[in-house]
Amino acid sequence: MTIGTDKPAPVQPAPPPSRGARRHGREGTKREVGLLSSVGHIFLVVWAALVILPLLWTFLASFKNNEEIFGNAWSLPGALRFENWARAWEEAHVGQYFLNSVFVVGVSTFGTMLLGSMAAYVLARYTFFGNRAIYYLFVSGLAFPVFLALVPLFFVVRNLGLFNTHTGLILVYISYSLPFTVFFLAAFFKTLPNSVAEAAMIDGCSHTRLFFRVMMPMAKPGLISITIFNIIGQWNQYILPLAIIPGTDVEDKWVLTQGIANINTSAGFNADWGGLFAALTMAILPMIIIYAIFQRQIQSGLTAGAVK
Repeated sequence: MTIGTDKPAPVQPAPPPSRGARRHGREGTKREVGLLSSVGHIFLVVWAALVILPLLWTFLASFKNNEEIFGNAWSLPGALRFENWARAWEEAHVGQYFLNSVFVVGVSTFGTMLLGSMAAYVLARYTFFGNRAIYYLFVSGLAFPVFLALVPLFFVVRNLGLFNTHTGLILVYISYSLPFTVFFLAAFFKTLPNSVAEAAMIDGCSHTRLFFRVMMPMAKPGLISITIFNIIGQWNQYILPLAIIPGTDVEDKWVLTQGIANINTSAGFNADWGGLFAALTMAILPMIIIYAIFQRQIQSGLTAGAVK
């Protein structure tokens, strides 16, 4: 039996596509990208309308009376009734609730950022036994629904003697905001260069001075971003204040969300809708202004940690 020794014919490479085929392929890709871009723009326009129109309607309704609101809801106000705002600020005590919210959110945000940044820095830059366990313990707080903690939280705060106090609410806000703060800033601190920290230590910086004088200024974009998120989240919080400061005999300690909800529920059929929408506008405008001012810093902070 003879075995042939003929070698198989070599495989000829496929001829390169012609210039017309390449141009046709590029044009097809451009059409697909253009179509996806157009669909994306349509969704963005729809999303913007869904967000902006209710806010605009609320702002216009704050200058209307009840007849205008229920007569033709989409009409412009007949006059700029600033008395709605004055009535909400003074008679409905929105001014007191607003100042309480500013105080509580300001102190709790400061405490959250101080404790959260220090914890995130240590977990991100130092190696020690239990480092990952502590980090995952913080992160696990993101998956724990706040509704499940209301009953034990109520008893803990009451047993500590902090029930119906701003101090108790501030401590709860801080503990509620720490998981996301540590999770976000730990990833950000890992991207900071080690050479700068090593140079500062060689120059005689202590660990505390290194953190406050060197690393925190370098992490400014991330700190600004998470600060704004904490302010917005704590400002709009309603469930936690309702559980910590529920008493009707301590209305002077209520925050803005509690006060607005009380205006809506206690008025019944004699609701002052113009004053209510004025109160809602007072609660919404500060957050819009803050986000508009720090928009660039928020975006830079969100993207700065993505590239090392």
